[in-house]
Amino acid sequence: MQLKELLTNLRTFSGIRQKREIQTVAHELATSYRADDYQNGDDTAVIKSNNGYDLFASEGFLNAFVERDPWFAGWCGIMVNNSDIAAMGGRATAIVNTVWGQDNEQMQQLLRGMVAASHAFRIPIVGGHTNLQTQQTHLCVSILGRAKSLLSSFCAQPGHALVAAIDLRGAFRQPFLNWNAATEAPHKRLRADLALLPTIAEQGLAIAAKDISQAGILGTCVMLLESSNVGARIQLQNIPKPPQVSWHDWLRAFPSFGYLLTTPIDKLDSLLKTFHDRNIDAAQIGKIDAGTSLYVSHEGQTEEFWDLNKETLTGMDTNPLKTPTTNTGRAGYA
Repeated sequence: MQLKELLTNLRTFSGIRQKREIQTVAHELATSYRADDYQNGDDTAVIKSNNGYDLFASEGFLNAFVERDPWFAGWCGIMVNNSDIAAMGGRATAIVNTVWGQDNEQMQQLLRGMVAASHAFRIPIVGGHTNLQTQQTHLCVSILGRAKSLLSSFCAQPGHALVAAIDLRGAFRQPFLNWNAATEAPHKRLRADLALLPTIAEQGLAIAAKDISQAGILGTCVMLLESSNVGARIQLQNIPKPPQVSWHDWLRAFPSFGYLLTTPIDKLDSLLKTFHDRNIDAAQIGKIDAGTSLYVSHEGQTEEFWDLNKETLTGMDTNPLKTPTTNTGRAGYA
């Protein structure tokens, strides 16, 4: 597949289309009561406290996913929320959940998946809401966390190196493009790998970050650029990828451990070493610039994937913070 055809195909990918739906919700909720100057677009909501930052995130799950693989959906309820907290430079503290469905085997599998992940990541499930009188099973999971220093979608700056860090020690969990490097991994390793992100934040090795979501690598990158009001150029071949997986599938994949980070060039080697020391694939895949577009290059071809000046994705306010420790609160819809 030629680069232009690949990128055109990706723009219609359902994971990116779903991110566009954020615009409708964000527009309607923009008039809600504000206790502070909140901005939307980060992976979690951030509330400044005396000793750092309180983090709060929530994830709902597609009905088809919950129906087809309820145990893994339950596991992911814990895992993806934990990833959102880590992407902000935080450590998770507690989980609550909302489950709707019936008292049947599917619900039992869903709950067992959550319990398994709770033990694997050592995050307590402390409450929630239950309704076992509905025909279809629904799942929503929310998480609390704490951070001493922040990584943020608002802080990418021109000149920063753009880094992708992805755990390739896994496989697709069929029939969806979920790259599972978690459920068979040693639990101690999972926790230590996630702890890299708050360590990176506290050591100042990266400034901006976002976990790779259902929008895929390029869609997630557009969301990061949109929040920071910047552009970027990516070299496709530099993105860590399993050799047996096509670009068409990999750029739509949702990795269980996958992050985009930006860092000043003088911190790049130290940032990469932090991941490589734990056998996580990480590489500079591009560079942030002062434009509004994401360009992708591969094998002598360069194509524009997205121009935020012409077309928004999430529609979030593009008002970047000057530093990752500004007192301004942010809310996450990612």
